[in-house]
Amino acid sequence: MSAWDVVVVGAGSVGTPTALSLAEAGAKVLVLDTLHGVGHGSNKAAIGGVRATHSQPAKVALGLRSLEVFSTWRERRGDDIEWRPGGYVFAAWRANDATTLRKLVQEQCALGLEIEWLDAAELLEVVPDLEPSGLVGGSYSPRDGHCSPLLALEAFRAHAERAGAEFRFNESVIGVESAHGRLSAIVTTRGRHATRHLVHAAGAWARELAVSWGDNLFVKPDAHEAGITEPVAPFLAPLVVDIRPGPGSANVYFFQHASGQVVFCLTPAPLIWGDDTRETSEFLPVCAQRLIAAMPRLSSLRVRRTWRGLYPMTPDGSPFVGPSPTLEGVFLTAGMCGQGFMLGPAVGELVARAVLGASTPRDQEILHELSPTRSFAGGETLR
Repeated sequence: MSAWDVVVVGAGSVGTPTALSLAEAGAKVLVLDTLHGVGHGSNKAAIGGVRATHSQPAKVALGLRSLEVFSTWRERRGDDIEWRPGGYVFAAWRANDATTLRKLVQEQCALGLEIEWLDAAELLEVVPDLEPSGLVGGSYSPRDGHCSPLLALEAFRAHAERAGAEFRFNESVIGVESAHGRLSAIVTTRGRHATRHLVHAAGAWARELAVSWGDNLFVKPDAHEAGITEPVAPFLAPLVVDIRPGPGSANVYFFQHASGQVVFCLTPAPLIWGDDTRETSEFLPVCAQRLIAAMPRLSSLRVRRTWRGLYPMTPDGSPFVGPSPTLEGVFLTAGMCGQGFMLGPAVGELVARAVLGASTPRDQEILHELSPTRSFAGGETLR
């Protein structure tokens, strides 16, 4: 049996940066994943958008810190993770959507975000190829951006290993041991690991694992599809979100990658519950119509491929971050609702401080807001 200060379960968008923060704080860290490498769960399906433009104070704070980590990574750490600060645009072609966005911008500014409402003419200066007919305007947050989830996670892993963290793959947790209500060991398909701290970051599979120590996590995965086109010359800087609902979809969003390829995704309506990650023939025709309606110029692009990933959803669209209410020593980071990659670096730092007993007063406010035992009244304005 091996012994560790902290065992992190899940080498994905949250678990890997958490391991980095813990290891650099001096903890002896073991990361376990049932799959065969870093980011082989939901992370590899992420499109890489990073924003702080949420409406919930806790997520705004985490988003701002994650933006700082991603945007300065190459300067501080030396790795090219393909960070591009093009911003986010939430566009409105309907009057009621414009009203919602204007109100949201006021709330976001009050939370310290750099964001503004632009009328149609101003917005077309930022994104000239938007469909102008009926365009009312939109919100624009220039500090947001995007980067490569695969490159970023490999960078987190490499620096975590340099700091002493150990990653073990193809090893599944099958149970835990406790003494006097406190975690004492993790039992896996390959043996036992003594530890007093477990960070639960198993993504879409969080609920099944939590049952083993008695937590009933309200996390349920739903499937989202995405696609990528051939590369073309640069023409689009921000990530654009068309918040209009359409047949089979609640919204559509897209951006141009550093390679010149356009990456796109939509939120299905109704949501497609379950863990089936096989792409479908229905996605592309529905999404293509929506993309062309928002930006006619996209009609000439050829699609290279599509894929499908999972969003681990909670009842209110916000993650669970906090200690287990059932077993002392277990810390939950579950239900990221498709935002694990963009929130992961900040969540990792927060978790490391909490597990090692160094939480700040602001940390405590965020943990209260995202508590696994909170009530599920309300939710974010735009999820």
